[in-house]
Amino acid sequence: MASTAKTNEQIILEERKVKALEKIANVLDALTIWFEDVDKAEWSERLQWYLFEFHNKIVGTENKEEKK
Repeated sequence: MASTAKTNEQIILEERKVKALEKIANVLDALTIWFEDVDKAEWSERLQWYLFEFHNKIVGTENKEEKK
């Protein structure tokens, strides 16, 4: 009886895992479609600015700490 309960719990857990993976796949699919529809020419300068800021705040501070 104990092994049956454990098996049922494992089945339920596997079903939950599958449902969670399906939700993740749906979100990734939606993001993929959104990225394909983005006007890349318009976002080019924005992305460059964001990457520049990221580099200055995160990567730049790591480089400064390494040099010390």
